[in-house]
Amino acid sequence: MNILKLNHFCLGLAIALLSLSSCDTKNNSETSSIAKVDSLLSVMTLEEKIGQLNLPSAGDITTGLANNTGIATKIKEGKVGGLFNIRGLDKIRKAQQVAVEESRLGIPLIFAMDVIHGYKTTFPIPLGISCIWDMEMIEASARIAAQEATAEGIAWTFSPMTDVSRDPRWGRISEGSGEDAYLGAQIAKAMVKGYQGDGLSLNNTMMACVKHFALYGASEAGRDYNTVDMSHLRMYNEYFPPYKGAVDAGVGSVMASFNEIDGIPATGNKWLLDEVLRNQWGFNGLVVTDYTGVNEMVDHGVGDLQQVSGMALKAGVDMDMVGEGFLTTLKKSLEEGAITEAQIDMACRRILEAKYKLGLFDDPYKYIDDARASNEVFTAENRAKARAIAAESLVLLKNENNVLPLKENGTIALIGPLSDNVENMPGTWSVSTDVKQSISLLHGIKEVAGDKVKVLTAKGANILDDADYEARVSVFGKDTYRDDRSEEEMTAEALSIAKKADVIVAAMGEASEMSGESSSRSNINLPAVQQRLLKKLLASGKPVVLVLFTGRPLVLKWEDENVPAILNVWFPGTEAGLAIADVLFGKVNPSGKLSTTFPQNVGQIPIYYNHKNTGRPLEGKWFQKFRSNYLDVPNEPLYPFGYGLSYSNFNYSDIKLSSTELKGNESLTVTVPVTNDSDIDGKEVVQLYIRDMVGSTTRPVKELKGFQKVLIKAGETKEVSFTITTEDLKYYTYDNQTDRNIIYTWEPGAFQIMVGTNSANVKTANIIWSE
Repeated sequence: MNILKLNHFCLGLAIALLSLSSCDTKNNSETSSIAKVDSLLSVMTLEEKIGQLNLPSAGDITTGLANNTGIATKIKEGKVGGLFNIRGLDKIRKAQQVAVEESRLGIPLIFAMDVIHGYKTTFPIPLGISCIWDMEMIEASARIAAQEATAEGIAWTFSPMTDVSRDPRWGRISEGSGEDAYLGAQIAKAMVKGYQGDGLSLNNTMMACVKHFALYGASEAGRDYNTVDMSHLRMYNEYFPPYKGAVDAGVGSVMASFNEIDGIPATGNKWLLDEVLRNQWGFNGLVVTDYTGVNEMVDHGVGDLQQVSGMALKAGVDMDMVGEGFLTTLKKSLEEGAITEAQIDMACRRILEAKYKLGLFDDPYKYIDDARASNEVFTAENRAKARAIAAESLVLLKNENNVLPLKENGTIALIGPLSDNVENMPGTWSVSTDVKQSISLLHGIKEVAGDKVKVLTAKGANILDDADYEARVSVFGKDTYRDDRSEEEMTAEALSIAKKADVIVAAMGEASEMSGESSSRSNINLPAVQQRLLKKLLASGKPVVLVLFTGRPLVLKWEDENVPAILNVWFPGTEAGLAIADVLFGKVNPSGKLSTTFPQNVGQIPIYYNHKNTGRPLEGKWFQKFRSNYLDVPNEPLYPFGYGLSYSNFNYSDIKLSSTELKGNESLTVTVPVTNDSDIDGKEVVQLYIRDMVGSTTRPVKELKGFQKVLIKAGETKEVSFTITTEDLKYYTYDNQTDRNIIYTWEPGAFQIMVGTNSANVKTANIIWSE
């Protein structure tokens, strides 16, 4: 900041902060921050307070239907608290200059962006990252994202998304961590720590925002933005823990979800935002709406724009994203007595406090550094880390007769619509990525295998038969390069090169925008045109490896029965091709484990491992009359939660317990020997599950309570131990059946301890835990 700018900024804050020195960067204590906010609020006009509650989009990226014009004028008038979807240091610098040098009080803006799974260096989609089951790696991905984003002026990210989802038809399952509350909570904590570090004082940390609060992933029929309805016990036990994990980790902000809860939209739900989030969980940061979330309450049917804006403010919303309902109606509502100025002050306070925590009052240009932008973004070091993390996220679903790893000689036929498509490698919500710099599978195989392997390629098929459907998923600069040739011509070309190859690698699946926001699908099979090609490739008699790109669990029943090897690669990020090739050729031994269940068919949905028994549970694996099952398909999934193969072979011995009878605050040590009886070193995710056999309210058949990702060398046996305390036995239940007050407690009795390689393949032991 030059001398003129500094003088202007300090003059504005001197007016605002009265006797406190606004240019003092030494005293950053909480007490000083509160005092400064008090002083600033005391000299702000009502319009300036309401202005801080306004978060418009700068227009670089558009979602929804909103459009904002005249932003610069509004900033000068103190009618903007922050901007999102603005890219480029010059744009950010100019916007900040208007705020601190041309508005009356010089209050700095906060700049935000959807930095979901990386900034320029892009990591696997969040669903893919969750399959790593390694919290240090997951934290590192968020740390690098924060490092890069803050180097280009972004101080606030709308991540992590912690919505539990058990319906793969829902497109945004790709943005979350799967179906399990415990795993989701651990990932949420790791992501918050990665973004925010040990605090927000450094210029390479950014404020995280947990979303979407709450229950967004449980939308009916898997249709985005749809209704959600569930019991409070299910909320607390099965859906709330990941959000709470982020809050416990100190997340700076929370985003309200689009859906309704108990008949009241989350954006205006006082029980959710005030009672649960603030009173029960102790959250003291700011709450922001999702894109036009306030306005959308009108269509929910709870009032006009003025009514729903007041409703959101009173519920605990602080910042209105894009819709400007706060900006245009709160003054009138105040005059009519529908809201109070104290409520406006509280919302404004939380926004100002966030800016203080970020250091923006000490230096509004803290995150605007040309040197950092030149030296810390998309570096070779960051890309190498992204490559390693992506390789760990891949899940080997099948490997019949050890087709994988591939030999580093001979001829490979690389066939499929995703063989050489760089734009689709980063996956959905990679808004800051230069998709053209991603690494395709073709490029990755050639680089990793080198001259020892000859690679022949053919597209073979389009992503979809339907050109209009394909056009709907060719958005955000991610072209699918639809081929105008006939299916017969493209198939013939593919089969001609298949004849010349030793092995076929079929790069198939979804385009990256077939999952994500507003990308729900009722049919989640491999697209028919691709499956027809796959069948003809299998008929060639050559071994086939299906490299499956997807943002959700797909229905793969036929593929599992017929394809020798299936490697699920999700969308691995900018280094996709290299990471996939590393696994294909055995440079990296696959260790990813599913964080979501794969159904046998769409009729099984929702399907998840930690279900409850009915009064008529199925006994065995197939149909029984008058039991809870289907006539046409078993209850079991195709691939269970926690599933994933390796090039190594791991065998589990029986569980060893430190005791089978425990009391009160005693702890239990559970140990299981795991042997790698192959000749390849490998990583195994050892998973601990517990079943509470009898509860005051019904309990799931098993719940994940711990996991460890361990490296076990060839021929080695490693003893993996877990410590269980009564904290691991707690759950939410009613303190009595009449009042239905929910309490968090554990209940003495019988428990089953399970340890294994996935949720369906475990060793078991039984204990009694008394008071």
